[in-house]
Amino acid sequence: MKSSSAKGKGRRLQQEVRDLLLETFKSLEPDDVRSTGMGQSGVDIQLSPAAKKQIPFSIECKNQEGISIWACMAQAEKNVLPKTFPTLVFKRNRSKTYACLELETFIKIIKNTDFSKVIEENPDIEQK
Repeated sequence: MKSSSAKGKGRRLQQEVRDLLLETFKSLEPDDVRSTGMGQSGVDIQLSPAAKKQIPFSIECKNQEGISIWACMAQAEKNVLPKTFPTLVFKRNRSKTYACLELETFIKIIKNTDFSKVIEENPDIEQK
């Protein structure tokens, strides 16, 4: 794959994440959540101070067929901003998009979440 095509894939994922965050957090303005340009150092999704209060994550995006979770998480941890959690968002062609974060962070999030509402709002979650 050409370098420009690979960067285009990465850019599309960053823009998808940006758009989903803005759609989810309606109080934020478009300039509160921005996708960084390819080749820039630091996090892939830049958040304003207002956005960081609602989304305390430093997000690294990878849209590749094969990734090393360890190397990508190391990059996310290297670029983590103060008072945020390092997070890897990744996907490959024709797959769902996933987010990876440290287990302790995941536990803190689920401890403070009312899942009855989450399940109610997501009818695609299989009920057994």
